[in-house]
Amino acid sequence: MHPTLTTKRLQLRLIQPADASFILQGLSDERVTKYYAVHYDTLEEVQEQMEFYENLIAESTGVWWAFSLQGSDELIGACGFSSVEEGHLKAEIGFWILPAYWGKGYIAEAAKAIIEYGFNEMHLNRIEAIVEGGNVQSESVLKKLGFEFEGRLREREVKNDQFIDLLYYSILREKSETNAQRKAFAPKSA
Repeated sequence: MHPTLTTKRLQLRLIQPADASFILQGLSDERVTKYYAVHYDTLEEVQEQMEFYENLIAESTGVWWAFSLQGSDELIGACGFSSVEEGHLKAEIGFWILPAYWGKGYIAEAAKAIIEYGFNEMHLNRIEAIVEGGNVQSESVLKKLGFEFEGRLREREVKNDQFIDLLYYSILREKSETNAQRKAFAPKSA
């Protein structure tokens, strides 16, 4: 089971079924979902997202945390991993936060905690991020965290009847530890 994580200002805990109202609050806000893959308008619709979070853990393909300020139970954002491929030691990171908390560095702080968890506890070698073209805030967070830009897939998807570009970023374990530590988790040769 994945633990609760803490940072200087935040506490992160696994998303629970009772968080559906909070998830709806975030993922029904057009400011939050402008560059996000999903948008929900009702509590019934958001159950699809809640099932997604549950299935990630059940299938060992990811994990998402909701987070709040230290000492508060009021949730302000969510972040986590999906598309975990244990055989390749990689995962994809995602995150969002309520607009009232934008610009305070909370996303970078929460993401840093889960990146460290991903490298140190999940033994990942690579963490990827896929960003919709135009989402300069997410690109800024990723760059601050040490992610490197790998490329742009032009008009890769259709969203709201328009083609959108997808930008690919990644960070490797070697950015956060020595090569000797990295080799301890390297795939074994046949």
